Amino acid sequence: ASKFPQKAKASMDDFFNIPVTPFAVSPQSSASQLLAKMGKTSFQARNLALGAEIWSQMLQHPVTIFLGLAGAMIPAGMRQVMAYLIQNRLIDCLVSTGANLFHDLHETLGQRHWQGSPHMDDRLLGEAKINRIYDTLALEKEFAAADEFITQFSSTLDSGRAYTTREYFYLLGQQLTTLSKEEGILTTAAKAQIPVYCPAVADSVFGMAVAAGRVKNSNHLLFDVIQDVVEITQIALVAPATGVVYIGGGTPKNFIQQAEITAFIFDKELEGHQYAIQITTDSPQWGGLSGCSLEEGQSWRKIAPQAHKVTINCDATIALPLLVSALAERGKELIGGRPRPHFTLGQELEIG
Repeated sequence: ASKFPQKAKASMDDFFNIPVTPFAVSPQSSASQLLAKMGKTSFQARNLALGAEIWSQMLQHPVTIFLGLAGAMIPAGMRQVMAYLIQNRLIDCLVSTGANLFHDLHETLGQRHWQGSPHMDDRLLGEAKINRIYDTLALEKEFAAADEFITQFSSTLDSGRAYTTREYFYLLGQQLTTLSKEEGILTTAAKAQIPVYCPAVADSVFGMAVAAGRVKNSNHLLFDVIQDVVEITQIALVAPATGVVYIGGGTPKNFIQQAEITAFIFDKELEGHQYAIQITTDSPQWGGLSGCSLEEGQSWRKIAPQAHKVTINCDATIALPLLVSALAERGKELIGGRPRPHFTLGQELEIG
């Protein structure tokens, strides 16, 4: 549909309502002031400001907020940003790739990722058993220690039943809390009892570590990812409204998207998420989910017809810290009155 006025005859005033305001540099600008000025400009600067506004709206209303986390965000330095979101209830439910949760565990146990360069000789890195993620490095021997930690933790669980990924990562977060050097996603989520789902858990070091326990120690731990689908659908069903924040795309994005249409298993029909923000560097024309527009989601009824939505075409390591810093400045003023959903394993979601 055209964004221009649909009239038989349009006047000039229909088009020229809001002028672009040149960005004025101020050494004293805070993050929220910076975004406010960016919102008066154009392109992705304006979209970033709109993202902050939509997130603010979610926080001021009874909205259950889902965040989908894909890409190598934790190695890139986003662990404390994510921990802040959880600690301060700027989100209510996290769906993540296994890789991000593994890197979170790695750092929580006191290890680091290191700055490198995308132009290093990867053959030499391979010989030295150094892993590269674009311009970021990690030592295989340190990863191996985290692998072993996961294998040993998994062996303490009951191999006679299946665990949802939500329960598994909750228990893992509790265990990490007693050992952690710093706060991370899993520790803060366990303390706040925020659900963390990992629908593609086998496609990560967690899958490899649990597989190692099965082969070497006959530990037959199982994951019930179908119950994950049931649970996240129940969360969406009882929420007065739902909002989503997508960092990248992949499995986390679709797992949250489908929560609206999976309501049919309870003989219900939802209109789609009412608020939506996505930060992506992918393009829609290749047909992949990571780049697909939020408008395309409306055709599946995953996004509500009248949803407040924006796509921010930007590296998330730039956009996310700015967004969260701007929200943090408003603090209690922004989220003080929001009814927050409460979660208890094995029980329905409650709002209060």
